Amino acid sequence: MNEFINLFADSDPANVATSVKLLLVLTVLSIAPGILVLMTSFTRIIIVLSFVRTSLATQQMPPNQVLVGLALFLSFFVMAPTLQEVNEEALTPLFNEDITLEEAYQNASEPMKEFMAKHTREKDLALFMNYAQMEKPESVQDIPLTTMVPAFAISELKTAFQMGFMIFVPFLVIDMAVASILMSMGMMMLPPVMISLPFKILLFVLVDGWYLIMQSLLEGF
Repeated sequence: MNEFINLFADSDPANVATSVKLLLVLTVLSIAPGILVLMTSFTRIIIVLSFVRTSLATQQMPPNQVLVGLALFLSFFVMAPTLQEVNEEALTPLFNEDITLEEAYQNASEPMKEFMAKHTREKDLALFMNYAQMEKPESVQDIPLTTMVPAFAISELKTAFQMGFMIFVPFLVIDMAVASILMSMGMMMLPPVMISLPFKILLFVLVDGWYLIMQSLLEGF
C-alpha cells in the first residue's frame, strides 16, 4: 500500500507517466459498464433478446447468463471496427507517449461519436441540445458526449422496442388462437399457455428464429 502511495507522490517524470496510465486504466474500468451499456450496441441487442424470451414464454430459457453473454459478444462483433479505430488512434499512441491524455480522449471520442450519430434520431438529439440551449453544431464532432450519449440511448430503446413489438405479434396470434379454441371446447380451466407453448417453440424453430433475430440485429447496425 505504501508503495502504491509513493508511486503517486514521486516527482520523477517516468513514475508520473506510469501513475497517469494507472489512473486512466482504473477510471476506464470503473465506468466500463456504463460505456458498454450506453455507448455501444449492447442495449438494443439485450432488449431484443429479452423480448424473444418473453414472447416465447419459456420463463428462464435461455438463461440470463446465455442472453447477456450472447449480447456481449455480438456487441464486440458489431463494435469491432470502431474499437479498433479507438485503439489505433488513441490508446496505442497514448501508451507510446506520442500524444497527451487530452488528445487521446479527443481521438477516442471521435469514432464513438460517429457510431452513435448513425443510430441516433435527430428528434432525440434535438431534445437534449434544446434543453442545454446549444447552438446547431457544424459537425458530429462538435456535439459533446454528455449530449450524444443520452440521445443515442433513448434512440436505441425505441428501436429495440419496435423490434420487440414485431417479434411479439406472431406469438400473440398463436396465444389468441389457442385461447379461442379452448374456450369453444369448454376447456376454460386449462391454461392456454400450456397448449400454445409447444406451438410457439415449433414455429420459432421452423422459421429458424435465432438466425432471423441475429440477421435483423446485424443489419440494423
